[in-house]
Amino acid sequence: MQTNEQLLSAIENYLAQTEFPAEPELLYAPIGYSLAGGGKRLRPMLLMLSNGIFTDKIQHALPAAAAVEVFHNFTLLHDDIMDNAAVRRGKPSVYAKWGQNVAILSGDAMLICWAGCRRSCCRRYSRRSTPWRSKCAKDSSTTWISNASRRFRSWNTCT
Repeated sequence: MQTNEQLLSAIENYLAQTEFPAEPELLYAPIGYSLAGGGKRLRPMLLMLSNGIFTDKIQHALPAAAAVEVFHNFTLLHDDIMDNAAVRRGKPSVYAKWGQNVAILSGDAMLICWAGCRRSCCRRYSRRSTPWRSKCAKDSSTTWISNASRRFRSWNTCT
């Protein structure tokens, strides 16, 4: 059983080791800056604690915990833009430091990163899933995609 401090340390280390491409620096530097900004890491901690209910092995849950944190930081980047926030966690926000356009694009890149992490986690565990779990996941994603497609078509007709 890991202590909360050990779990937090594992999350921080995993995030610190996450590599983003070097170029274009203007796109990826704000992502590293945002993730290194600290915070409570409440969401990935909840994921890791939930994982602890089932197993003491934490390594396989770290990618999912990182994905949750990346997604949360994506929302914070966009929130700072909407609020015109100059400061986040006691430091200049990405929006204030790099500007609105860079903050939007870096946030979008974080969303893509989250989707990639999520997809790789799902792929890794779907092999071990029982057939009904795989079918549920497939049915729910098909439903979501079809609903999203329907919403997108309705947005187009509204303009």
